[in-house]
Amino acid sequence: MAQGIVLASGSATRAGMLRNAGVPFTAITPRVDEEALRASLAVEEVSPRDMSDALAEMKALRVSQRQPGDLVIGSDQILALDRTVFAKAETREDARDTLRQLSGLRHSLLSAAVICEDGRPVWRHVTEVKLQMRTLTDSYIDSYLDRNWPAVQGAVGAYHVEGEGIRLFSAITGDYFAILGMPLLPLLNYLITRGLIDG
Repeated sequence: MAQGIVLASGSATRAGMLRNAGVPFTAITPRVDEEALRASLAVEEVSPRDMSDALAEMKALRVSQRQPGDLVIGSDQILALDRTVFAKAETREDARDTLRQLSGLRHSLLSAAVICEDGRPVWRHVTEVKLQMRTLTDSYIDSYLDRNWPAVQGAVGAYHVEGEGIRLFSAITGDYFAILGMPLLPLLNYLITRGLIDG
């Protein structure tokens, strides 16, 4: 029986990235309390990079334990300003506060992927992207949220760079796919070396 590829995520964006790259996969949403795990890691003063890796691994492990023989991909993304980690905005006011804090500054998006096989990690990768945000006036933030709320409610940083959110930035350094939520190119390279997709 051929080895399957499983995406341990309910994210339509991550699924779309794999689908567009021609990767055959099934998607299973992991039962993981991300907020509790993130809070626990923050108390332990885990770095944002290690936090994204740990969250991706937890998702992959949780599904891998139920999918013997398959390669299970877990992925997570952390937005950090220095060592301050930002959560997804629950309310429009939260989104406004986040944008005011990031205004004029350069922050990082850490995008991690971990692949588990038979309940153990076999591959991992973390990509860091640097984003320089323009200095935003309160009136611009309000008009931006008028146009984009609630679409950006589930987005860490309250933006989608594939939409109007790109106008918030003066410079971005790094991998576009990592900004969308997964370090796709390193992941594809691994799947090719394993012979699961052609390359």
